[in-house]
Amino acid sequence: MKKIVFLICIAILSSSCKRDKETTIQDEEMQAIAMSEFETSLKNYYEESLKMYPLIATSAGDNRYNDQLPNVLTDEFIQREKIFYTNYREKMMSYKDENLTETERLSKDILIWECNMNLERLDFREELTPINQMWSLQFTIGQYASGSGAQPFETFEDYKNWIKRLDSYLDWMALAEERMAEGIKAGNVLPKSLIKKVLPQLEAMTNPNIDEHLFYTPIKNFPDSFTDEEEEELTILYKNYVNDKIIPAYASLHKFMSTDYLKAGRTTSGIAAVPKGKEYYNHQIKLYTTTDMTADEIHQLGLKEVARILSEMEKVKTDVGYKGTLVSFFDHVRNKKELMPFKTPQEVIENFNDIHERMQPQLDKLFDMKPETPFEVRQTEAFRAASASAQYNPGSLDGTRPGIFYVPILDPEKYNMYSDEALFLHEAIPGHHYQISLQQENQDLPDFRKTLWYSSYGEGWALYSESLGKELGLYTNPYQYFGMLSKEMHRAIRLVVDTGLHSKGWTREQAIKYSLENEAKNEDDIISEIERYMANPGQALSYKVGQLKIRELLAKAEAQLGDQFNIAKFHNQVLESGCLPLELLERKIEKWISTTKANAT
Repeated sequence: MKKIVFLICIAILSSSCKRDKETTIQDEEMQAIAMSEFETSLKNYYEESLKMYPLIATSAGDNRYNDQLPNVLTDEFIQREKIFYTNYREKMMSYKDENLTETERLSKDILIWECNMNLERLDFREELTPINQMWSLQFTIGQYASGSGAQPFETFEDYKNWIKRLDSYLDWMALAEERMAEGIKAGNVLPKSLIKKVLPQLEAMTNPNIDEHLFYTPIKNFPDSFTDEEEEELTILYKNYVNDKIIPAYASLHKFMSTDYLKAGRTTSGIAAVPKGKEYYNHQIKLYTTTDMTADEIHQLGLKEVARILSEMEKVKTDVGYKGTLVSFFDHVRNKKELMPFKTPQEVIENFNDIHERMQPQLDKLFDMKPETPFEVRQTEAFRAASASAQYNPGSLDGTRPGIFYVPILDPEKYNMYSDEALFLHEAIPGHHYQISLQQENQDLPDFRKTLWYSSYGEGWALYSESLGKELGLYTNPYQYFGMLSKEMHRAIRLVVDTGLHSKGWTREQAIKYSLENEAKNEDDIISEIERYMANPGQALSYKVGQLKIRELLAKAEAQLGDQFNIAKFHNQVLESGCLPLELLERKIEKWISTTKANAT
């Protein structure tokens, strides 16, 4: 009897084990299927987004859509965006976390965030203000038209593709005028001061001298491989196109904006003055900081940071032996001849190259990960230099186009170099060039994450990078260290003036005055900056919020890991996953700290 019971038990156990094994196999198969579907969904999202936003494809070095430019101002396109983001949000939410790897769960969270933020954006009428003095489409098109941007001009087909893309751009310009006229009726228009800055930019494109026209530039730089017949055909095509289409389109837009639109321009400075302006600013804060911070919280944080940095500036003023007030020291720095040693734009560029060379020996101590994408410093093109800040343009995904650090140089003899070391660390190495290039080169990331950008992370990293100057052999000159403090102060001031303008009723003039009293930038630069914040509410908040979060995570890692802490490993953790909303970055670093501590015991 015992033997029979034993055999029955063995049979039951064997059957149970078989079922468990079959269940395990089925679970693994289902998980594999789910993972495969998930990866396919991410690829489909990326491919569809490139078709919808072909300029992103061109910027990434993907040339499939170089002849296309959908008109983002049409009702049809806006509806297409709503359907696109709604569908992918639902698809992502249908995947269970337990069926995904850690990396896939991160991709899921990121994509849901992307969809949510874009759907929120579409609740506002951004299409009514399609043009401003520094952020809108005419600048991207202008860079491409110069032949020095992402749009390739290497083959006969490339030249034809650009004309096809310009046909769509002209449609955009025509509808932009209609949308702005609609904005006048809705009470949603630009401030007058911003309109006045746009007018000379548009007027410059009405120059009848074809040989000097920006849009004719590619004709001056034919590849050697072109035949005489190809060059002649394209020369005639571009000359007629600029004369008959480009110049009239810019002239029409300039006439509208200099008359009806300027007359209707706002005298107010902040976005709260337009319909749903307060709600829009709250959206912009969330978009650019990736946090739930309120405008008042950010304003108070800015005031606190301004006070802290002012005390550090006082120390530098004392160290260099200056006896006057800090405000007068700002003027001293702005006008100090020794800080304006250049005669030509090339000398300014060479100074940045020298900074790069001096810091090279120290980079290995702070960074295990370095990008392969090449890097260049260039002067900002003349057509946009007057309203441009220094900026970094990413290289192509395949590394064939370099990352480019653009420097606006209006008058080299008046160019003040006191903050150039910090500027290079921010815009170039290890700031934007390291972060963006490593993200683009990372083969473990799904394609959509290789070109993803969160300002609080990207600009936060770049501002954090400025603090690494001493470790990299820089800031040996007190004025260069003061330049770093000045740039950090500039970002702290942004927290105060951006929220002041858009949530506390500050005027443009109040914001300018506050900046002049607390930083060393000259008045023209400060005016340009304040108007930048007016054009894109909230963007200026991202730098300091992101920097402070990275600093907070660094301090936490140092305190909890003690002797186990390694700065290069910390930087790996921050950089290896590409751009992340700050909440997800914090979650990642905290997990790394816990894992490192556990492995050390």
